[in-house]
This record gives sequence, structure tokens and C-alpha cells, in this order.
Amino acid sequence: MAHESFEDEATAQLMNEHFVCVKVDREERPDVDAVYMSATQAMTHQGGWPMTVFATPEGHPFYCGTYFPRATFQRLLLGVHQAWAGDREQVLAQGSKVVQALNSHASLPNGPLPEAATLERAVHNLRAGFDAERGGFGDAPKFPPSMVLEFLLRAGEREMSARTLEAMARGGIYDQLGGGFARYSVDAGWVVPHFEKMLYDNALLLRVYTHWWRLTREPLARRVALETADWLLREMGTAEGGFASALDADSEGEEGKFYVWTPAELTEVLGAGDGAWAAELFEVTGTFEHGTSVLQLLRDPADAARYEKVRERLLAARDLRVRPGRDDKVVAAWNGLAIAALAETGVVFERDDLVAAARAAAVLLDEVHVTGDRLTRTSRDGRAGANAGVLEDYADVAEGLLALYSATGETRWYSLAGTLLETVLTRFADGEGGFYDTADDSERLFQRPQDPTDNAVPSGQFAAAGALLSYAALTGSGRHREAAYDALGTVSVLAVGHARFAGWGLAVASAALSGPVEVAVVGAPGDPGTRALHREAMLSGSPGLVIALGPSEEVPLLAGRSAIDGGAAAYVCRNFACRLPVTTPEDLRAELSA
Repeated sequence: MAHESFEDEATAQLMNEHFVCVKVDREERPDVDAVYMSATQAMTHQGGWPMTVFATPEGHPFYCGTYFPRATFQRLLLGVHQAWAGDREQVLAQGSKVVQALNSHASLPNGPLPEAATLERAVHNLRAGFDAERGGFGDAPKFPPSMVLEFLLRAGEREMSARTLEAMARGGIYDQLGGGFARYSVDAGWVVPHFEKMLYDNALLLRVYTHWWRLTREPLARRVALETADWLLREMGTAEGGFASALDADSEGEEGKFYVWTPAELTEVLGAGDGAWAAELFEVTGTFEHGTSVLQLLRDPADAARYEKVRERLLAARDLRVRPGRDDKVVAAWNGLAIAALAETGVVFERDDLVAAARAAAVLLDEVHVTGDRLTRTSRDGRAGANAGVLEDYADVAEGLLALYSATGETRWYSLAGTLLETVLTRFADGEGGFYDTADDSERLFQRPQDPTDNAVPSGQFAAAGALLSYAALTGSGRHREAAYDALGTVSVLAVGHARFAGWGLAVASAALSGPVEVAVVGAPGDPGTRALHREAMLSGSPGLVIALGPSEEVPLLAGRSAIDGGAAAYVCRNFACRLPVTTPEDLRAELSA
């Protein structure tokens, strides 16, 4: 519609003559997008973008739709104008009825903390929609089910998680040369992607692949995790230390042109022998548009050294192509997800540069996005945007900061997470155990958005539950723990028939049911003994395990826990009740598996 209608002179004239036109960036204002999408879905029984909404001056929607071809859109503009001019009272009444209907819509009932049986029912529900042949759930298009995979790993369900993780990693949705995942696959077999790359997808998947390796020591998991982490640093890092939002799908006016190859192009770069070998290995048969193919890696190469050389040469040649555009807007929530993933991956794989990158992003958020106890949603070029943070921003940033504290022992991040979570509790709570998606002093829309279900990212409510639970495990705060439990109250309802939209809630519920386990590692962060115990704790697959690190007693979980004979020690606890300390990684491993 941007090209067909908004850039068309005749259409623009109609719009500007009869309407006040507002174009919404849904990444900047997810609250505006949410309330008008609910109206669009209610009126049309479907949703999607572009979204077209006609509203009264009060913001009440009275006619909604998605894509309209130019001629249809012009007729619609004239029709709505005539209705407004000739029968305004009816139009206003229609808008009021829509708002009343949406505001009277019952929210999901809140219940108690889900039990183990509830999580088992969720696994059963997910299995009913699982594609055993190709991995993932349902049919085309297929989106990476990141939050569901995290839950399945925590639940110990290996079949669905491993099949999906391997299929995505070997398919065209994964960039076999540069690392990183595309937004979704247009087919059911993960072959042809929509080539846009989003920060949130890659942050979530980086964490999941790291956790898959942690549980299984699967070499593919390690490779994909590290390649994706390197891609994040190389292609998404901003000069200020944060991470950009997205890479476009198009370059030179064609979707995917930067990524696809013909057999002839492989030969041109590699020569006849290596070119033919690469074409067979990467499934380059010329069956995509214009005789090209999306690279896949359906099997591990027999000659690993040859593969690495071929991959490096192809990547270097691809770097000479016209690159897709980059949206270098820094979104707080998505950077919070990246901080958590990079911090954990850095410790697990002993990559200090990844931890340093997580720290740099946290510094940017602290210095640019945070003012007192409030958070700005976006920044660009080191300057904060105009829009207030929403619930997912506070929750995901707090989650990232707590993970960064657990990785570094730097209490600055623990303290800042506590400040943001206090704002969550005082400004976003709905009084019934849940959370609104906007603060109580945010701009008033016709409806205050509240959606506990996951979409492309964890819902704000489930993300808040996870961060609150981790903070409670570090502090012993019953207030934060109870708030986390209450926020998980909708999981039981969703687990029965809609588990795919509650993956993060189910993952957090798994952590709550397991404790979560708390580990206090006492010792100087740079000490070899401390590092060994710390990494052993990070290698544990216990759901939602929380680690306090350092000599500082500022974090309550460390209070009263002392070193042993001047050396590092680790205490394994649940609800602040700790077993005897251990001083070796082997003994800590035994304690964590007990």
C-alpha cells in the first residue's frame, strides 16, 4: 500500500483532503498497534499488516481492514467521507459500539500456579500439532517456535525440540554462510525463507540453541549458537554498543537476492571442482526464482576442512554484493533478549567477547534508555526516542540484566533490574494478578492493551513473570515471587488448547515448579577456582536456575555464604535453604544433579 496508494498523487490527495492521516510504526508504538489490531480482528475475523483503520476524532475505530488495492482504497476513502459527511451520528454510534464491545470482552481467567500435570497436558497438546517429518508445528508458513522450544527443553521433551532445532538449522531459514535466522519459512520444510532477519528471533534462538547444547552436547547446537552470536556482533551491533532491530529482506529491489546462489555463481567463485562439490552440499539446484537456490546443509560435510574453506570464500564473495538495508533503531525489549542470550552463551562457551558485548548493550540501555525508574522504548544513534517503554521492555530488559549479573557478578545490573521490576509492580499491575501492557500514566487509548499470550516474542506478562521469579530467587522476596506466580495464572487455561501461544509462560512455570534452583558462587570473579565453579553452574540444565556470583553481600543470596579455606565455594539452594558448600566443579555437578 505504501507504493500503490500512499505514494500515488491522486490517492494522497483524497486522503489529505478528507482525513487526518496517521501512520503508526508498530515497533515504536506496540500499544497503538495492539488495540487497533484487536478492533480489526473483531470486525473482520482476521488480522495482519498493512492494517487500515478509520476512526473518529476520539480514536474510536468504526471501519477496519488490512490490504486494499489502490482502486478499492480510493472508493473506500470516498465512501467513508460521504458517510461521515451525511450520517455522522451513525458513524459515531458505530465507533462507540465497537469500543464498548471490545472493552467488555472478557479477559482470560486467572488461576493458581500451574501444576506438573498442566505442563504434561501442554506437551500433549503440542504433540498433536507437531510435524514429525519436518519439525515445527502446523503447516506453512512456519515461524521459529522459540518460546515453545525453550519450554520443551526445560520439560525434558527431546523429540519435538531436537527435530525442530535440527530442521531449522539445516534449512534455508538459517543463513548457512553468515549465521542467523530469517523471520519465517514460506514452506513447511524450512527451505525458502522470508529473508528479513529480526533481532528478537535471533536473540531467542541463540539462547535456545545454547540450552540445547547444554543439555545434549550436540555439535550442531554449538555451531549454530556461536555462528548466530558472531552474526549478531558482526552485522547487528551499533556504534553505541546496542543491537539494531532488523535487516531487510530485499536488496536491489529483489527479496533474497543477497543470499541466493546459482550453480554458475558457485563455480565462478570456487572453480569447477569446489563449485560442483558446494552445489551438491548446499542443495543448489536452481529451483528458486531466476534459477537460484537458497543454501541448505542437510547433512554434515565429510570433509570439514574443505567445507570451512568453501564457506569462507563464499561469504567473502557475498560480502561484495549490495547488502540489505538495516533498521538501526535500538528497541529496549529486543536488546534485553540479546543481552540475556549473549551473557549466557559467553559463559557456557567461554567467549568473553560475547559477555562484553552483552555488557556494552546494557550500558547503552542504562545511559540512554533509563531515566530514574522509567524506560524509553527506542533509541537511535545514541539518542532516546519519544515513546515510553511498554511492559515487554521493562520485563525483557530486567531479564537480560539479571542474566548479565549472573554471568559477571556485577551488582550494577542486579540493582537496575530491581528498579525496573519495581516499576512493573507499581505501574503495570491490573489488580487481579496480571499486568497491563502499558503503564498507568501512559497515553490513554480507547482501550488499555493487555494480552498475556506470546507472539513473535514472549508476552509482557510472561516475561515479567520470569524476571520476577529470578529476582525473587536472588533476593528471597516473597512479594516478587507471589507476583510471578499470579502472572502465571493464565497458563493453565492456555496449556489445554493454546500451548503454542504460552511457551514462555510454560517455561517460567517449569522454573517455578523446580524451585528454581539457586546457586551462590562465592569468590572473586576473576579467580580460576571461581570461574570453574561458575561455569559448572551455568552448564546446569535445571529449569530457570539462578546464579549469584561474587564476594559482595549486596545480593541477599550471597549473604552469610563464605569462602572455604580462602578458596571459592558454591552453595546449592532452594528458597534460600542451602546444602553444604562444595569447592570443586565435580562436586557441584553432583549437587546439581541430586
